[in-house]
Amino acid sequence: MLKRSILAIVCVFFAFSALDFLIHGIILKPLYEQSAQLWRPMEQAKMGLLYVVTAISAIVFVTIYARLVSPKSLSRGLCFGFLFGLTAGVSMGYGTYAFQPIPYHLALGWFLGTLVEATVAGVIVGAIVKDCRKPSETIPAPTA
Repeated sequence: MLKRSILAIVCVFFAFSALDFLIHGIILKPLYEQSAQLWRPMEQAKMGLLYVVTAISAIVFVTIYARLVSPKSLSRGLCFGFLFGLTAGVSMGYGTYAFQPIPYHLALGWFLGTLVEATVAGVIVGAIVKDCRKPSETIPAPTA
């Protein structure tokens, strides 16, 4: 399962990165421009740190799924990703909106973007990370 987990981490990292570019760099770009006073100029952005954060997020996401979700399947991955995205998105979007003067539609975009990213990541881990045991090796449930 270690090889599958590493593959899933790499795939989730690239999915997070690509979706971040699409969501923040294209879709939400006009909202960032409208509130430019709140953000660092691009030449001062800490892009190296952003990649480290994305890598850690991918590692933790896959590790939680690999160690805590059972049985592993595409539908379980989808459900895990959706629930993970729901909680992270509410916190990121609306938690930030509660304390920072960001436009409402930016908070909504962060919420929905996080929900989409995590759901896609859930599908990825559900498709890649599988249980090590074959169905014939599982322990049957006790009968009454």
